[in-house]
Amino acid sequence: MNLLLTGCFTYSDEQIELVRSLGFSIYFIQQETSEIPVPASEIEAIVCNGLFLSHDIDVFSNLKFIQLTSAGFDRVPVDKVNARQIKLYNARGVYSAPMAEWALFRVLEHYKQGWFFKQEQDAGQWAKHRGLREIAGTNVAVIGAGNVGQEVAKRFQALGARTTGFDIHTDKTPGFDCMVLTGTLQEHVGEFDIVIATAPLLPSTRGIISRDILSAMKRNAMIVNIARGGLIDETAMCEILAERKDLFAALDVFETEPLAQDSPLWELDNVAISPHNSFVSDGNNYRMFDVIYNNLKNFITEH
Repeated sequence: MNLLLTGCFTYSDEQIELVRSLGFSIYFIQQETSEIPVPASEIEAIVCNGLFLSHDIDVFSNLKFIQLTSAGFDRVPVDKVNARQIKLYNARGVYSAPMAEWALFRVLEHYKQGWFFKQEQDAGQWAKHRGLREIAGTNVAVIGAGNVGQEVAKRFQALGARTTGFDIHTDKTPGFDCMVLTGTLQEHVGEFDIVIATAPLLPSTRGIISRDILSAMKRNAMIVNIARGGLIDETAMCEILAERKDLFAALDVFETEPLAQDSPLWELDNVAISPHNSFVSDGNNYRMFDVIYNNLKNFITEH
């Protein structure tokens, strides 16, 4: 069975041999925009990230299996995949821990004024800051109560915060004290000290954090986005953050990446920017290969 691997994941020689031992003939491209090394119609399984942004899935006429190295499905023509009954897997659980730690880090960095103390250290100054805050007792909203959202909630809950999950269901969910429907976000957003976006980007979630919701945020609230930039109305966010200096935003993802140099977000003092980096961790390779290998093993066993 022919398997196409791409440079979206770095395999060791041992990992390649483990995959080959399952019975796959392996082909490889480093850049996902590169030409496929064999006729696309001969490829039956693919491990990739954004391959279908530059290659038409229709030319892969015998494709039966896709493993993504991303948690989101927004770079895949899901309708065509479902219509052709192609097995589709994501990186569920692989990046949840580092992303959850990043959300907690950004909130603690702001609450404990990490930037202030680094600046004072660089200046060789002994200066106290009397405006530090604590997470204990805060109300935290997590938009998207999936795997990443649950890991985020558990960490904030452990520090004494009350966590509320916003999703399409209200089922009891690990890490959350309360679950409510996403459609009620406008009604409730003013209750929260911290709002964290972890939801997938879907037609139903694009722009879910709207101008009205941003305007209704609690005084001195903080918003963290570690999911997808398209969840937030970025134009509205720029305008509201410029007007409301009491708000603070920690943004790891943006509508267009890299973030344009002329974006007003760069100049705002109440914004912390990182380059879509929250998922990075020294534990990802092990977890990702475990997902890839087990899904490929199950797939080839079934065929």
